[in-house]
Amino acid sequence: QVQLVESGGGLVQAGGSLRLSCAASGRTFRFPTIGWFRQAPGKEREFVAAVRWSDSSTTYADSVKGRFTISRDNAKNTVYLQMERLKPEDTAAYYCAASGTIVNVATTSRYDSWGQGTQVTVSS
Repeated sequence: QVQLVESGGGLVQAGGSLRLSCAASGRTFRFPTIGWFRQAPGKEREFVAAVRWSDSSTTYADSVKGRFTISRDNAKNTVYLQMERLKPEDTAAYYCAASGTIVNVATTSRYDSWGQGTQVTVSS
């Protein structure tokens, strides 16, 4: 199994930036893909971005493309989500998740382990 711990959430003004971290531990080699999802009040959990440990191949949701950047530091077993030009609509609980596959990574069901989440609130 793999354990995931998110950090870096907080309150930021619209147009600001924030960096989220996802620290992974355990058998990370069994989970080649790390993804970020978010869930706003009253909405379903949605895909944000994903990255592969092996080659840093990335996938982004259209809503964040060009504003968010996902990256990984294999030596630290940590994945980052750099969020720029934040909008109030980005307000949500952000979750880090691990997947045992490298395909269809935008689908929630492809992920096996989840962190507890970190809240991001963007004010107008």
